[in-house]
Amino acid sequence: MATPRRVAILIETDDSWGRSVVASIAAYAREKQWRLLIAPRDHQHRLRLPGKWQGDGVLVSLRDRSMVDHVRRSGLPAVDLSIMMPNSVWLGRVATDDAASAQMAFEHFRERRLENFACYAPAIGRYPIARANAFRDVVTAEGYSCDVFAQRGDTQGWEVDHDHVVEWLAELPRPLAVFAADPYPARQLAEICELNGIAVPDEVAILSGDNDDLLCSVSSPQLSSIQLACAQIGTSAASVLTKLMDGGKIPSRPTLVAPLHVNARRSTDLLAIEDTEIAAILRYMADNIQRGLSVADVLHQFPISRRSLEQKFRQKLGRSPAEQLRHLRMQHVSHLLRETDLTITEIAFRTGFTSSSSLTQQVQRHFQTSPTALRTKFRQ
Repeated sequence: MATPRRVAILIETDDSWGRSVVASIAAYAREKQWRLLIAPRDHQHRLRLPGKWQGDGVLVSLRDRSMVDHVRRSGLPAVDLSIMMPNSVWLGRVATDDAASAQMAFEHFRERRLENFACYAPAIGRYPIARANAFRDVVTAEGYSCDVFAQRGDTQGWEVDHDHVVEWLAELPRPLAVFAADPYPARQLAEICELNGIAVPDEVAILSGDNDDLLCSVSSPQLSSIQLACAQIGTSAASVLTKLMDGGKIPSRPTLVAPLHVNARRSTDLLAIEDTEIAAILRYMADNIQRGLSVADVLHQFPISRRSLEQKFRQKLGRSPAEQLRHLRMQHVSHLLRETDLTITEIAFRTGFTSSSSLTQQVQRHFQTSPTALRTKFRQ
């Protein structure tokens, strides 16, 4: 029997991305019967390979030059899962396709009729600046402008001067769609807006380029985020490492993994409509969709005729009021399937359906799949 390979994982597990990636690597390792060394640290609490450890390979998220030098000195086959150090081409590389992620973010904002764009990406050593540049490139390719806040002066990351951020926001047109490269700066930006009386999402809509279940959910308001394919990233990296440990050549190009979908939460829950009456109606729909709202309820709440309501919705949104309500209801169903463990029946009653079968029919028609299959897809 062959001796089990020993593989070290030098990846932080303090966020959803790291935990999900490590979990997928662990599942792969069980099949291959690897012996894993997970997140070993030195006396300075840095992720480092122990001096006496005899291993066969390394899976790592390279974030600084000292980590690059440490892993390279080991002489072991290695795969980087972040590409924050793009010039390190001596090892395998697997990461999120930032261009695909940026395109997904742009389309999410445009669905909400937003036309003013910016990117908030202070340097905190968690993500490559390429993620912010990719969003800017997509926006400019579509004919819009995009201002990038990367850093100001000597203050970066958590030390960023709030006044500089507020001054930056004040110079940009609103409503403003801001892509934040990571949940940490996304939450920081939301807090700066709250402290300075800037309404999110009405004045500034914020979308995080990665998802963290805790940070995005406890933020006020809850943060919309792009769900990265963490499991696929971990499995792909482990597969590349297997080939390298078998004597294969280092791939000349990184393996890029497309993101899965946008987790739509409150921070981008708006439609940029100049008609104040329609904007108020849209907000009323969004705030009350969970109670089975109907067009008749809307007409009872607002002094507008059905004909005028239909005409304005067709003109501004390209859909009828009833279609907008169905769209919102399906978004709410999708959110509950993704974020909760409620049964299909419980979700049906929470979203205004009379039964689980009627919910299932609408989900099948809207998403081309069943509620159970949709939940399974989200969980994967």
